[in-house]
Amino acid sequence: MPPLAPLPAEDHRCAECGVSYPDLGLDDAVTIISGVPARAGGRCRPVPAARLRVRPDPAGWSALEYLCHLRDVYATCTIRLYRVRVEELPVLEPMLNDLRARRFRYNELDPGAVLEELARTAAGALAEADRVAADGWDRCGVRLPGERRTAGWLLRHAAHEGVHHLMDIERVLGSDEQR
Repeated sequence: MPPLAPLPAEDHRCAECGVSYPDLGLDDAVTIISGVPARAGGRCRPVPAARLRVRPDPAGWSALEYLCHLRDVYATCTIRLYRVRVEELPVLEPMLNDLRARRFRYNELDPGAVLEELARTAAGALAEADRVAADGWDRCGVRLPGERRTAGWLLRHAAHEGVHHLMDIERVLGSDEQR
């Protein structure tokens, strides 16, 4: 397995999807996260399950695999926010995205069930975010040595993941429609 890639910095600006962490307010991040399940469902529910499983290339993820990843992003965000809120500088477990996709056979799962789980995990992340005190957004956790990230970053990153991977889903399904 390749070494873990570093997390984006606190001041990350994504050239691909346009999300800028410094410009993204916490309320805006909440709004984005709360809309991800409906946007994902609106795009994916009308698509046959077989099409959701099509990978654009052998190394790329299918739309269904991106949905599963988003579900896991929000579950992980919930746990990380909780730990940052209640522990002093917790060490945050990596998600190991590709390992999860392979071992849990994302591409074999029921898309409707995954969309329901996505809605639940996004709601859970938002419920945990609601428990962060006004002065708690600067509390930190670490994942790799020297990789300190604030609770505010965790929420912004979860919003970015939603925006970015909805774009990936659109790209994968769009490329599938052109075949």
